Amino acid sequence: MSATVTSMRTVTVGLLGCGTVGQNVLQLLKRRQNIFDDLGVRIEVTGVLVRDAGRERNVPEGTPLTADPAFLQESSVVIEALGGVEQPLALLLPYLRSGRPVITANKALLAERWDDLREHALAGRLYYEASVMAGTPVIGPMSTVLRASTFTRLQAVLNGTCNHILTQMEGGQSYAQALAEAQALGYAEDPPTLDVGGFDTAHKLTVLARFCADGNFPYGDVQVSGIEGVTLEDVAQARAAGERIKLVAELCCGGEGWRATVSPQRLPTTHPLCSEGASRNALVYEGEECGTLIFAGGGAGGMVTASAMVGDLLDWLIGFPGHVPLH
Repeated sequence: MSATVTSMRTVTVGLLGCGTVGQNVLQLLKRRQNIFDDLGVRIEVTGVLVRDAGRERNVPEGTPLTADPAFLQESSVVIEALGGVEQPLALLLPYLRSGRPVITANKALLAERWDDLREHALAGRLYYEASVMAGTPVIGPMSTVLRASTFTRLQAVLNGTCNHILTQMEGGQSYAQALAEAQALGYAEDPPTLDVGGFDTAHKLTVLARFCADGNFPYGDVQVSGIEGVTLEDVAQARAAGERIKLVAELCCGGEGWRATVSPQRLPTTHPLCSEGASRNALVYEGEECGTLIFAGGGAGGMVTASAMVGDLLDWLIGFPGHVPLH
């Protein structure tokens, strides 16, 4: 039963960025108002930070678009959908130091500036389910129930652009043709190096490693190789052997410590990353006690990502802490 009007409390939300993800966050906040009603909460958006407040966007009527971040002072919680590293860090650090929570999907920020963010993550002020595999929950399980199991290995396909390009190459397109199509469809950035060079995947692998291997796992320890060198001949040879080429993120114990790699690999077509993850992101998690677990689903897209970010907001409203890495 929804809370009565008199018992409703107002929660002020600030949003940084209003691209595809930010617009979908705003739409989803409006769409799921019934859930907030049941919690006795009225969501008030104090401001949405944009470069050009006059640009037309698909947002609810009355959305306060602004180029001035002053609204952060009035916000109980901030949702960050800017992307990049330095700009969001400059805005979020003072906010986090004030003891207020942040919800983000920014894997680059988390991976590269962890020294600045770790104390806030340990304090439960950082929520970032959407930073890896978007709306497919993997960080939540890793940060909770899977901690009782001894982690041994994970393999994952974490970048939809590379997945799309390699799949098109299996159909006969050259790498250049498949990349151009991915850019035309809006899958790949321009320039696309972050995706095809493997760096986006490395950011995500770094975030995951802090929940199952080392809470301080450094981004610089990931060995990265992208898909730029994959040829049609490579793809054909793999198919002839009953295999597919995937850009695989892998974390396992090697030598004296953990070994993290991102590289194109030939996998049997029966491998979960080829079957369950045929056209989706997928992750295979192995633990001594829990056995082998498979996560697969949408790993990108505005509404898919927004669903995880609004889910994090609901967790905070209910009283759950953010995603705490290994101590």
